[in-house]
Amino acid sequence: MAKRDYYEVLGVSRDAGPEEIKKAYRRLARQYHPDANNGNKETEAKFKEVKEAYDVLSDPQQRSRYDRYGHEPEGFSGFGGFGSGGFGGMGGIEDIFETFFGGGFTGTRRRQKRAEPQRGADLRYDLEITLEEVLSGKETYINIPRLEVCPQCHGSGGKEGALPVTCSACGGSGQQQVVRNTAFGSFMSIHTCEACKGEGRIVKERCPNCRGEGRVARERKIEVKIPPGVEDGSRLRLSGEGEGGLRGGPPGDLYVVMHIRPHEVFQRRGDDLTCQVTISIVDAALGGEIKITTLDGTAKLIIPEGTQSGTTFRLKGKGLPQLRGYGRGDLLVTVRVEIPRHLNAKQKKILREFAEAGGAKLSEEKSFFERVKDTLGGK
Repeated sequence: MAKRDYYEVLGVSRDAGPEEIKKAYRRLARQYHPDANNGNKETEAKFKEVKEAYDVLSDPQQRSRYDRYGHEPEGFSGFGGFGSGGFGGMGGIEDIFETFFGGGFTGTRRRQKRAEPQRGADLRYDLEITLEEVLSGKETYINIPRLEVCPQCHGSGGKEGALPVTCSACGGSGQQQVVRNTAFGSFMSIHTCEACKGEGRIVKERCPNCRGEGRVARERKIEVKIPPGVEDGSRLRLSGEGEGGLRGGPPGDLYVVMHIRPHEVFQRRGDDLTCQVTISIVDAALGGEIKITTLDGTAKLIIPEGTQSGTTFRLKGKGLPQLRGYGRGDLLVTVRVEIPRHLNAKQKKILREFAEAGGAKLSEEKSFFERVKDTLGGK
């Protein structure tokens, strides 16, 4: 099973500093530690993944090698069956041998392959869009800093015309083997060759453009086409727009994550939109027609006689388009009846006459708002 990117595991960017990496590790370690999850196997696996990522990214030398080559091939394995459950807090027999011998171990020799082409890292870009842009879709451009294959040496790291030679330190295998005699017997530790960085070959004359790295930092302007109806948090995958690969490997992908800016009028509910409008007490009692603002224009809303405050009306097809579908959602309009705060003597008289015509007995001790509330049936 392929390993996840260590930066993704810890939830930090590739340029995160040591303190940020340590802080992320401590937070995740507390969350997934077996003692805090009653031995749950899933969280235990996540804890091991987090610890592995931190062990690499907290060590400057290992992090540099990881940034350059990514995950290295699996080394030797042995003493299967001794997991984290053995040796209590010591972390298992694998950790003990790691401490003493510094790498994989076995009693059998295994042939290591030379470092293979490696796919470039995936990149993420967070893009904020408006609700209006969700309705219509959008085409825009974003600037992405990334590592690209050096155009001068085409990723070889060597000066033009310079031919690579076999690494004398590892004999071209890309790996170095160290045998140690211990009280447990003879063990062999396998490491990536430091001289050639696992390449198996060395270019003595480095490319002046990338200084032998095979990749250069560039900022690219990339077009992004946002389809109508995207949701908050959805990701658009732009294939091949990530970082360039190593040793002839393919480039990674770019993921654009959508963040929808809150709207001052409308709220989203799936493909539907909701909003509130205020109507007068006259429109609520007698009914009428009002004009309301929609996300892409205006629409007429018929108010029936006797409409109560809090009533919701549905305007078909005035919501958001369905992503990869047909049609649009609806606009749900909730009306709020506005009670006038300041009435003149004539208006008060008319309201009293209205109440009395309905058989209500008005008490002079009651405030105006109490009388209106009684007149409207306690609403």
